[in-house]
Amino acid sequence: MDAPGDDAGATALTHAQAVPIADYGFLSDGEVTALVAPGGDVDWLCVPRLDAPSVFGAMLGRHAGRFRLGPSDVAVPTARRYLPGTMVLETSWGTPTGWIIVRDVLLIGPWHHDDGVSPKHRRTPMDYDAEHTLLRSVRCVSGEVQLVMECEPVLDYGRAPVRWDYTEHGYHQGRTTCDGSDVSLLLTTDLRLGFEGGQATARTLLKAGDERFLALSWGAVPPPLTSEEAHDRLEWTAHHWQHWLARGRFPDHPWRSYLQRSALTLKGLTYAPTGAIAAAATTSLPETIGGQRNYDYRYTWIRDATFALWGMYSLGFDWEAVDFFSFIADVAERDDDLQIMYGIGGERELPESELDHLQGYAGSRPVRVGNAAHAQVQHDVWGALLDSVYLHSKVADHLDGRIWPILGKQVEAALAHWREPDAGIWEVRGELQHFTSSKIMCWVAADRGARLASMIGQEAQAAQWAQAAEEIKADVLEHGVDGRGVLVQHYGTDALDASLLLAPLVRFLPPDHPVIRATVLAIADELTVDGLVLRYRVDETDDGFSGEEGTFTICSFWLVSALSEIGETKRAHELCAKLLSFAGPLELYAEEIDTHTGRHLGNFPQAFTHLALINAVMHVIAAESPGEPEM
Repeated sequence: MDAPGDDAGATALTHAQAVPIADYGFLSDGEVTALVAPGGDVDWLCVPRLDAPSVFGAMLGRHAGRFRLGPSDVAVPTARRYLPGTMVLETSWGTPTGWIIVRDVLLIGPWHHDDGVSPKHRRTPMDYDAEHTLLRSVRCVSGEVQLVMECEPVLDYGRAPVRWDYTEHGYHQGRTTCDGSDVSLLLTTDLRLGFEGGQATARTLLKAGDERFLALSWGAVPPPLTSEEAHDRLEWTAHHWQHWLARGRFPDHPWRSYLQRSALTLKGLTYAPTGAIAAAATTSLPETIGGQRNYDYRYTWIRDATFALWGMYSLGFDWEAVDFFSFIADVAERDDDLQIMYGIGGERELPESELDHLQGYAGSRPVRVGNAAHAQVQHDVWGALLDSVYLHSKVADHLDGRIWPILGKQVEAALAHWREPDAGIWEVRGELQHFTSSKIMCWVAADRGARLASMIGQEAQAAQWAQAAEEIKADVLEHGVDGRGVLVQHYGTDALDASLLLAPLVRFLPPDHPVIRATVLAIADELTVDGLVLRYRVDETDDGFSGEEGTFTICSFWLVSALSEIGETKRAHELCAKLLSFAGPLELYAEEIDTHTGRHLGNFPQAFTHLALINAVMHVIAAESPGEPEM
């Protein structure tokens, strides 16, 4: 369909005008996610699952849809927070005449078995499930406030406008239709709705004690019809999150809240029907404002598996770890050639295209959907899988019977290809290289394969793979170390790369080995800006793109963990405290931090960053608490 309006010719919001990425509130029901701006706009929502085309996409284009709720005369809220231990976002507004509180939540309710939207659950169903409803409730706590609501969905990333029609509930309910689309949204409220083109609107004067609600739904579960019912469902959802968080083990430490918010965020990025963890909730939020480094992160990367399992197990969320591990095992069992990434439903094909009609966040083009990196050759994937299996087996104290037959295939793939160049962990689109970190992860595949083989009595196989691991290690130490004794980005260069911070974390060499110590300190001193870590120097690396990029927050958290490993406890603590101070106002992180402004860049919220945060904080706490168990 033709795009509504003239977004392609419109003037894009400047960086100063755009909502800071880290200021968005993040909502999830385990199947879809939403981002809520401080001003009360839902600027991002995709249905019926988080990687579907957007219905609200204003963060990427002015005419791509939004859902506004707030006072008519105030643009900036007084305070925002999550209700403690939940994914319920609360925004307080003080106006010259009164105060209101808005609460936003994606509802979770009892398991519905067949709601017409959720795909068949492959994992064991829990007692709860997504209600497929975005609930927005408002209460006037004092005085009186003029409330305004504008709901203007535009389907298919802003290309397909909708029509609103009243239902049998009259002015209190409207349904959308759109030619060529089977997505239909139902807006239910105790306000009186009016329709203007593709926009549903409502206005009312709230007085102290008044409560109102709006429920936008897209599934078979009936929405709430009264404020009382809406309140009950919000409360049920809040209790669900609190009960889930209470299952975790969080140290009694000043940084506890960061661990809890990271755990909730990772749970929110987990696609409940399969257990897959999406790398982020968004696509094309830029790594550089106005640059080309804009990617779709609504997929799951195999390399996240080890860090996901480590983080979840260390915080006590064994069920979630098993769900993600089962997803990884499913695709590894199914596919002869393991990809680096998959769709959240296990899809192999993730074709990449550009949406030319969208201006992009702060004018940053192109806007991409899909991700061409799914077809890249990256040799770290086998090591990530084997390390995940090893960690899972060690914690669970058993090896799943269906796993062993596929392990040999993955180890042998690593051994067959480790001498070849690849695109590396950063998925460069320039010339393939012999990336040192890729070689190290092939070593991980052989080393963990040998350990697992020994665990089940396959001693001959264990000996063969252990010998192969030693061969890879010797090659890396001969070709991947410079004259200073530092691990380098790839063979034949002296360039540094933050991916080598993984060397001590995967136990490639002991933490007191001079190469490990030299590498960690060289990265800390030479690959940082104001103490924060770059992935690499863009002028030293052919990554296929132009322009600068910010510091990668995951790499900075890796440095915290690596410093802890080599005994630099004080330096690790100071860097961790600095990184935590850069958290968004709701303790959320994107992918990068601009050291000039402190603003977050890249897709949001970023699972890998939150995983690395958990790893780093737990490393620092363990280093400062001798005798505490460390995974």
